[in-house]
Amino acid sequence: MYLADSRGTGVTAAPDPGPGRRPAAVPATVLALGAVSLITDVSSEMVTAVLPLYVVAGLGLSPLGFGLLDGINNGVGALLRLAGGHLADGGGRRHKTVAGLGYALSALCKPLLLLAHTLPVISAVLAADRTGKGLRTAPRDAMISLATEPRHRGRAFGVHRAMDTTGALLGPLVAFAVLRATVDGYDAVFAVSGCVALLGVLVLVLFVPGRIAPGPAHAPATAVPGRPVPSPEPARPALRDAVGLLRRPELRALTLCATLLGLTTVSDSFLYLLLQREGDLPAHLFPLLPLGTAAVFLLLALPLGALADRAGRRRLFLAGHGVLLLGYGLVLSPWHGAPAVVAVLVLHGTFYAATDGVLAAATAAAVPARHQGAGQALVGTGQALARFACSLAFGAAWGLWGGRPALAVTAGALAVSAVVAAFVLRPVHEVSP
Repeated sequence: MYLADSRGTGVTAAPDPGPGRRPAAVPATVLALGAVSLITDVSSEMVTAVLPLYVVAGLGLSPLGFGLLDGINNGVGALLRLAGGHLADGGGRRHKTVAGLGYALSALCKPLLLLAHTLPVISAVLAADRTGKGLRTAPRDAMISLATEPRHRGRAFGVHRAMDTTGALLGPLVAFAVLRATVDGYDAVFAVSGCVALLGVLVLVLFVPGRIAPGPAHAPATAVPGRPVPSPEPARPALRDAVGLLRRPELRALTLCATLLGLTTVSDSFLYLLLQREGDLPAHLFPLLPLGTAAVFLLLALPLGALADRAGRRRLFLAGHGVLLLGYGLVLSPWHGAPAVVAVLVLHGTFYAATDGVLAAATAAAVPARHQGAGQALVGTGQALARFACSLAFGAAWGLWGGRPALAVTAGALAVSAVVAAFVLRPVHEVSP
């Protein structure tokens, strides 16, 4: 199988629970980080739910202009993932500090949307918001990896993504309620979003441990039975060592395939715009479309994460993109109406449940504990930059050919990319870290 798991990696990142105690499959640190992500995602998805209509219908931007904005929303902060991952892996393991800076920056950006009414200003605010996301993502996933036994990482990431998706489910509902209850709906959404984001930062500060130390990979020969042996403080990783992680066959294959498949993954906003137009849905129902995706993601994140631990994380990652290709086919098919919209949203949510946390778990197994932040950043950066390019290209293609032809070309490219990825993700032999 394709599984890049704890076997053969020589890495044990979960803390030692002590003699006679069995480590928890989902540690308390993961639950605390899940709560932070839940609250933050309520804030983020409130904005994401109304942003397409706000800029296209409210401000009159073209599809190409929206493609630029959406690309910023997905990719401008991607390069900072490398910096965030490297800084978090530094001496003293500053994962919480770097993640906290990222969460705080994103929280401060939400109220600034109240002042943004032109493309350059909105672009700048979104770039700052995504900078915060870029800083926090790799340290957060590194903390999850370090706090969890390698054999349970798929389950742990599944739990975290399920909690994160609960926020994604609640965010559009809150945005919908605010839009219906206020006169200046968009401004109210942005203001409430900022307050919720600040609450997420507070939960991080109060409930997430400041230091998560990896357990030793092997006990020394002089260890005394029943007595814990302290692990030595690792030297501060150098930046060249972080970049050099790509010499590892498993990580290199994951990065290449995540980037290739990201180049052919249409952003959520574009897909929802197509569904709204093809299904002739009223504009006020548009913020509810992400709920379908989020609900399915929430239901399947944990079971598919556990399945990935048993059946193979890479294999499930590829299967998820096959499900996405089916969703594109349904959008392009003659079948329209509410049932077709529901079916596409189910497939879309299944795609995320089979790929998001699963890719992070596979990445964690491909790098040593001291480079968890940098490893997560390398794979995430490749994927985010690829999706940034896809947003720009899809927006331009929509403007030139229309939405359906642009999606048809993208679907064909995704099918080719999946075949190439299946070849690249053949079983490889990883060296011991």
